[in-house]
Amino acid sequence: MDSGRGHSNGLSRMTLMPDKMDHVTEAGIRQLVDSFYTKVRADSELGPVFENKIKDNWPHHLEKMYAFWSSVMLTTGRYKGNPMMKHMVIPGMRPELFTQWLALFDETCRELCGEPIRAAFMEKAERIAESLKIAVFYRPDRPWPPQASTNVT
Repeated sequence: MDSGRGHSNGLSRMTLMPDKMDHVTEAGIRQLVDSFYTKVRADSELGPVFENKIKDNWPHHLEKMYAFWSSVMLTTGRYKGNPMMKHMVIPGMRPELFTQWLALFDETCRELCGEPIRAAFMEKAERIAESLKIAVFYRPDRPWPPQASTNVT
């Protein structure tokens, strides 16, 4: 073997870790979405919010997310939906959950993507998160960004 990359005869390639995505593909988007939502479902903050809303409809949700990220990153136009309206009716949604969502998404991107691709996904994800947060929580009569509840009785 040559530095863990494969046999010197070039007939097979073995790696200890999979190659990181160096360009965006439909297959890469599927892998990223699947890995990310595995983390979301296991997360103590995000998991219950998603489970409460999605329940047993995860295959449909994941298909929507493949189409969404395909549209965002590859401009395929596959996604047909209104993410703003979907997020406005999620019980238990709080502004600070977007921070956790972005942290898990970045962690997943770091695991699966080369740096330029990670940066491209994160640039889009940060814009999307901020847009959703504004759409769901912004009220002209309240300070922005929203503050964590500090009600003490």
